[in-house]
Amino acid sequence: MKKPVKKKVGNTSLRFRFRFLVGFWLVCACLLVFRAVDLHVMQHDFLARQGDMRNLRIEPLAAHRGVITDRDGRPLAVSTPVTTLWANPREVIENREQWSLLAGNDVLDSAELARRVMPYSEREFIYLVRHLAPEQARKVLDAGVPGIYSLTEYRRYYPAGEVAGHIVGFTNIDDVGQEGIELSMEQTLRAHPGKKKVVRDLLGRVIQDIEILEPAHSGNDVRLSIDLRIQYLAYRELLTAVNRHKARGGSVVILDSRTGEILAMVNQPAYNPNNRAGLAPASLRNRAVTDVFEPGSTVKPLTVAAALEANMVTPRTSVDTRPGSIRVGSKTIRDHRNYGVIDITTVLTKSSNVGTTKLALSMDEHMLPALFEQFGFGHSTGIVFPGESDGMLPLRAQWRDIERAALSYGYGLSVTALQLAQAYQVLANDGVRMPLSMTRVSQPAVGERVLRADTARAIVSMLETVVSTEGTARRARVNGFDVAGKTGTVHKLTENGYADDRYTGLFAGVAPADDPQLVAVVVIDDPRGEAYYGGEVAAPVFSRIVTGALRAMHVQPEKTPGRFAGGDSPGGRT
Repeated sequence: MKKPVKKKVGNTSLRFRFRFLVGFWLVCACLLVFRAVDLHVMQHDFLARQGDMRNLRIEPLAAHRGVITDRDGRPLAVSTPVTTLWANPREVIENREQWSLLAGNDVLDSAELARRVMPYSEREFIYLVRHLAPEQARKVLDAGVPGIYSLTEYRRYYPAGEVAGHIVGFTNIDDVGQEGIELSMEQTLRAHPGKKKVVRDLLGRVIQDIEILEPAHSGNDVRLSIDLRIQYLAYRELLTAVNRHKARGGSVVILDSRTGEILAMVNQPAYNPNNRAGLAPASLRNRAVTDVFEPGSTVKPLTVAAALEANMVTPRTSVDTRPGSIRVGSKTIRDHRNYGVIDITTVLTKSSNVGTTKLALSMDEHMLPALFEQFGFGHSTGIVFPGESDGMLPLRAQWRDIERAALSYGYGLSVTALQLAQAYQVLANDGVRMPLSMTRVSQPAVGERVLRADTARAIVSMLETVVSTEGTARRARVNGFDVAGKTGTVHKLTENGYADDRYTGLFAGVAPADDPQLVAVVVIDDPRGEAYYGGEVAAPVFSRIVTGALRAMHVQPEKTPGRFAGGDSPGGRT
């Protein structure tokens, strides 16, 4: 065999392999070029969208709820920023091997993470932990588990705590009002979050804000009529009285007599809106507007006002209350003792049931109920507060004598503490009933005249005697000021009728008497101690609150400090 032939075969083989490799690499190059063109031209929009989906996010833009303040701008409800952790369950489950990074984490450990995400494997969003302090959230985020993210929310905080809890109310975890002003003014206070487009890194951290899609709008602030200083005074004194007399509960309402603004409203038992763990539902009630009671002797001034208004009597007209009782139908109505022949003023001073009964029976049968309705009984006060009761004022075509008699001294109707305060506001404001308001009033509304001015002033003057040494409310007196008011001690109505040993102790009054600026009502519900008369359990609360309130309002004393109307120290029984 000749060697040149072998050489030709070897050259052919080399050329074939060379051409194959060149062709292979040319094909690879063409495929790469094609793929590059496909990716950068043909699929550019699709890939861009897919990239954005993995790096761009639409996130809520947080906005805070409106601030609630007292009349002088002191905060009662504010929103503080907090961090909420959320997860994409699909993404978290895909990175299960990294859950161990959370082992032993005191905010969210690996076992809790598994419990939260596994039932929701098909979802793309769940909350993990809400309303954390930023440093707590950072403990989880710094672990770097893919699929766990954070967002900013707001949590409600109540600086006054239980002092103003029944007025302000509270929100739920989604910042929606549930009680009090937070509920009644939800539309005003509510925030409207926006939306923004952001870029996140592989750890879920926002590294760039792209654009605002929808601007956020914070809620509007609300300035209440409440004076936090007076609110605190009322809260402290009511709590002390309820504990001292072992009462089931109580309420205090204080009004500005000229504008109808509610300066304070407190109840016992109370609750702290910042800590609602184990909260009893009964503690949530704002008893001053929801709970009704028979007002008893506190309405006797209104009965006398009806008689004065009809020109039937004057403050000095005599009434024969002998022998200390009166028979009306099958019932006998009694006074504490036989007061004999007394004038109309003394009827109030001594709280004579016989005297008011005789006045009521001498009137047209519809006169007293009609006037009570004008005072606001039987209707809500219009403050638009959740759960406010209308009370109950019977409206009858015909009244029996015993019903008219009972109405004259406060039985057979029911009112709230706020309604009773509104009635006394009429007396304090020269006979004009003002609309009540829970928000600060810049320009007082036009009121409705209920009584002649001279009638209202006469009643207030007569009620000063109730707070004198001769009256039933000696303990209601206030250092340096003349005050006026009326006690009430009402048997509680139970399933078996009126209880002989359960009472509601009341006091309603105005101060100062010569130029009323404040109206205050004190209700002590079911006192179980030795004292239960309104003059013993409620009148002292009025005295202490009004003393502090007048000082807070910089009202100048009319008398030398340390001297009481009547010239001696407070004391005595009702």
